[in-house]
Amino acid sequence: MPVPNVRRPALLDPIDEREWPEETTVVIVGGGPVGLSAAIQLAQRGIDVLLLERRDFEARFPRAHLLNVRTMEVFHAMGVADDIYAGGPQDERWHKVVWFTSVDGPTQADGVRIGGVPAWGGGADAKRYAQASPRRFANLPQLRLDPLLYAHARAACPGRIRSDVEVVGIAHDDAGVVVTAIERESGRQHRIRAEYAIVADGGRSSEELLGVTMEGPRNMREVVNYHVRTDLSMWAEPDALLGFFFHPYGGLRRMGTIQALGPNSYDRDSEEWLVAVSGWMLEGGETGALPAIRRMLGLPADHPIELVTESRWVYNAIVADSWRFGRVFIAGDAAHRHPPTGGLGLNSGVQDVENLVWKLAAVLNGDAEDGLLDSYELERRPTTAFYTAHSLENATRHAPIGEALGLGPDEAESRRSIATFLSDTPEGEEVRRRVAAAVQENAHDYSQLNVEAGFFYRAGALVPDGSPEPADAESPIAFHPTTRPGSHLPHLWLAHTEGASSSEPRSTRDLVRPTGLTLFVGASAAPSWAEAARMPAGMLPVAVVVIDDADAGWSGLSEVDADGAVLVRPDAKVAWRAMTLPANPAAALREAVATIGAGGLRPDGDPAEPSFERIRRAAAVLAE
Repeated sequence: MPVPNVRRPALLDPIDEREWPEETTVVIVGGGPVGLSAAIQLAQRGIDVLLLERRDFEARFPRAHLLNVRTMEVFHAMGVADDIYAGGPQDERWHKVVWFTSVDGPTQADGVRIGGVPAWGGGADAKRYAQASPRRFANLPQLRLDPLLYAHARAACPGRIRSDVEVVGIAHDDAGVVVTAIERESGRQHRIRAEYAIVADGGRSSEELLGVTMEGPRNMREVVNYHVRTDLSMWAEPDALLGFFFHPYGGLRRMGTIQALGPNSYDRDSEEWLVAVSGWMLEGGETGALPAIRRMLGLPADHPIELVTESRWVYNAIVADSWRFGRVFIAGDAAHRHPPTGGLGLNSGVQDVENLVWKLAAVLNGDAEDGLLDSYELERRPTTAFYTAHSLENATRHAPIGEALGLGPDEAESRRSIATFLSDTPEGEEVRRRVAAAVQENAHDYSQLNVEAGFFYRAGALVPDGSPEPADAESPIAFHPTTRPGSHLPHLWLAHTEGASSSEPRSTRDLVRPTGLTLFVGASAAPSWAEAARMPAGMLPVAVVVIDDADAGWSGLSEVDADGAVLVRPDAKVAWRAMTLPANPAAALREAVATIGAGGLRPDGDPAEPSFERIRRAAAVLAE
């Protein structure tokens, strides 16, 4: 796929791609969305980078596609969100997931719609999502996202994004990192010394090079994905982006999934599709691929299907025990891998580097201690373990739909169950009620706003204030905006603060500074807080945002008094708050900033363990 032509100014001085620097500030290993995002964010902070990717930057397979509102906030700050929205669906009809028996077919049991749910901020969820974030959900297959991010990274970091380079060694000591890399075409070897390294290679080399150990079950279920071109316009479902299939032929086993890939239509008129076929359907080997697809979708044997690419993968639910190796940090799939149910893999990887980059910048600028970098693992490892558990649990929510429908090992009996489901009888009504309830359970996957926007840190670079966790904190769905330390800064459209207007409002999120800390205060106590915010050298700088009294919604959303304050990190996480003006605001704020800059709270025990227990339980269910 051709690399898009993007227009953005270079953020770093260009270097000749034929030359190899002996030194840089940060080496990035891996040029997927996580590594490219890290390069752009570092460059935005003026930090020299060199990114090394083993392959070229030609996208070969659709892979991930859903970009949640939190990730789109990150991409907005990176200056790539508008291009992502422009490349995805241009309507809102795609926010839907459905279950069918097949797309088409000759019998009563074919082409039956089993149920559906709104998804990704669509339908009844639209209002909740709009209140939670200034950005909307996006859909762009990685097939198109990767070249877009590459184009932006190449423009921002000219000469510093290198392809066809294999990293064969990563050595680190107290003084820095030495990365040994080989140009794959010429065989030339290079040694690059850096102050830090971010490894986002999907774990392909880093597990061995760094001795990364992973906790969690592996190889639980095989799935084969096919990128195809075919015509599915006969499907009775006009809008859904994603469809799952149960059929009497397969009994309780889910046959597979289809996802519209566009690029012009993201519905039944899509020109391209990702077809995921369950491994049990491919007993005939690779020669059975197209017949398996046709059987799953109920298509005749002569229905044209062009196979573009194929990928085999297995369900894993693993999280690295350590995320920091001296001056080397792992991120994305190098640190955690889990099923795609929930669409959290790519999203959590981008959020990993957002968490890490501002901390690296603070330490490199001399504004924080090395201990701040320890908080990266303390914050992200429990979060991604929770994501892994949630994703694995989502994968268990499909089988109950087939059970409620009455499917089983006897195909003839399963067909009779479909007939009952379709019948205008009391029995049919009862089956439809059970099926609807089973389908609705999948809202934990597709209406998971609290997972996407409500996740919070219990330990790390923050100052807890002893307030209770939000109500329904463990619910994937229920979302409660709060300024409780560790939570995401609540979104509010402002019309009077920092140059905003009713015609061009600004979100509170968009006022967070990319470096240092941002202190949100009301007008009445602004002079006192502005004086208190003058930090000495060697501490994180604090910028003050004064919320205009006319933006009245802030008074309730901030959860502090009119003379209180909310201190926010560059990743929009609340680090500290003062419910009211302290007797000595300068001393209180300085103590908080010092605690944050040192890495904050260290927990007792492993905060990820509750999520690992959930992982083990969900894995046992999938194994049944």
